[in-house]
This record gives sequence, structure tokens and C-alpha cells, in this order.
Amino acid sequence: MRKIPATIVTGFLGAGKTSLLRHLVTHAEGRRIALVINEFGELGIDRELLLGCGLTNCTDDDVVELANGCICCTVAEDFLPALEKLIDRPDPPDHILIETSGLALPKPLVQAFNWPEIKARVTVDGVIAVIDAMAVAEGRFAANTPALIHDNPFDEVFGDQLSCADLVVLNKTDLADRATLDIAEREIGSRLRAQARHVNASFGKVSPQILLGLSAAAEDDLATRPSFHDAAGEHDHDDFDSFVVALGSIADPGAFVAKLPTVIAMHDVLRVKGFLDVPGKDFRLVIQAVGPRIEQYFDRPWGAGERRQSRLVVIGAKGIDRDAITAAIRA
Repeated sequence: MRKIPATIVTGFLGAGKTSLLRHLVTHAEGRRIALVINEFGELGIDRELLLGCGLTNCTDDDVVELANGCICCTVAEDFLPALEKLIDRPDPPDHILIETSGLALPKPLVQAFNWPEIKARVTVDGVIAVIDAMAVAEGRFAANTPALIHDNPFDEVFGDQLSCADLVVLNKTDLADRATLDIAEREIGSRLRAQARHVNASFGKVSPQILLGLSAAAEDDLATRPSFHDAAGEHDHDDFDSFVVALGSIADPGAFVAKLPTVIAMHDVLRVKGFLDVPGKDFRLVIQAVGPRIEQYFDRPWGAGERRQSRLVVIGAKGIDRDAITAAIRA
């Protein structure tokens, strides 16, 4: 029996993983694709973004959401049952795409493919790490000195994602000049496995012919994918926090979005994403913020009988001031 290939898409918060998945689904070239989407926090946004793209080959049954926790810590409880359900379908997918939370470690997920329940039926075609070129060039993931690397949770997660990758997509290159790209390419080049390679992209637009069909069988190649957490023992996410800000209708979305960079900078927020209800508009307004960079667009109409509501997920380092951030966003 041919094993179903699965591609693990990893990368730090806001790197563009969902954009890459949307591009892959849009250009599926006849493949029946199923997706497993993992979110850090109680509110799932990425699944809704994928379903909001309006593609006929991207239905409710094809997109499985695992929310409120990083998949690397809930492999047995959440991921394996979800994967078994997909491959047990009467019409199993031709390819499975797995989007991890931006704070998840990919190696525990790769290890799970050696579990007897799925080893004979699914293989890890490849691990793809999506990287925000500007964030790397700005030094967001760099420790001050090599000795401090294990005291920097950003560097630990970023480093583990890179060291497990078969292919790195250096994304958002449209925002960077050549000098900035050179810095980012040198940084990731110094961390990549010898077997890995990288491509540059904007908006996650990389050909499926490059992303799929890597045939890495990563579950059989764990020894070449070193992780800081191999020696550190059990991994948790105590260094990060997430919460949801519920809002009413937003009559002036321009003014609302204009104030977000100040709130983000003042409280060192890592990520903001969600949907806004704009009176008089039939479509949801999507908000995506990575640091001070904010993207907004209307994706799909509100459904018949669907409750129109504005909700944003906020992610930051442990100890961020929930009350102050919520008050500032609502002001």
C-alpha cells in the first residue's frame, strides 16, 4: 500500500504559513488535500482563513483544527486521532498538510509518524520552515551571545524549527531590500542542516512542485535533526501567553487599525490576528499583525445565521498585560 505523504509546515508566529497553505490548496493540481491546523490559544483563526478562501477543494471535512495548545505537546491526545480519522476516510487524501502553531517544535511531530498506528500508512514527505525575512534580519531570534541561546525562548523555538527543516521558505521578501535579504540568508544558512535548502518567496507563493514530493521520509531521519529540547527534556510554552479580545462592531476600521501599532509596540505584542465586523459591509475584515506590520482585507461574506462579531487573538511573551492591552484595543 502506498503511504500517504504528509508535509509539516512550521515557522514562527506570523511568518506566513497560512498564506503558503492557501497557495498550495489553490494550486493543488488535482490532488485531494487534507489539512490539519494547529493554533496556540483558545480561538482558531487559521482554519477560518483557509475556509474563507472559497475554494471547492477546501471544505469543512478537509480542514481539521487542533486549537488551544501546541501540537508538539498534544501529539497522542489530539494529533494522532485526528490523523487516523483522515486516513480512515472512504476517500483518503492524496496529501496531508499540517500547519503547526508558530510556537510548536516540529521534531516531536515527526517522531509521531513512527507510531505503529500510522507508520505503515503515512510518511513525512518533508518539513518546511516558513521564515519571516525581515524578522530574522532585525535580529528578533538572535541571542545576545552564544552562551545565552538557551535563555532566549525565541531562539530556541526558531532554532528547533530550522534544524528540523528539509526546505526553508524565506518569506516576505517583498518587504526587504537586497542588503536585508543578505543578512537573513546568512543567518538561516548558518543554522540549516547540510541536507536542507532554501527558497525565497513573497506571500507564500512557492510552486507545489518545489514544496511537495520531497520524499524525505523524515521519520526515518531523526538523528540528523538535532533539537535543543532533545537534552532539555519535556517542552512547554510557559514563556508565551495568548488571549482573546472581544469587541463590538468597528464603524471606522481605518482608525482602529491605525492605533494598533502603538498598542503593539508599547506592550511588545508578538502577534495579533482575527476578524472584525464592519457595519454596512457584508464581508468579514481580516486583521493580521506581526509586530508593527499590519495587513487587512475582506475575505468572505458573513454566513446566513452566523453571528457577526469582532474578535482578535493576541500573543506575546509571558507576563504581557492582558488588561492594559485589552483596554487599549477597545479604547
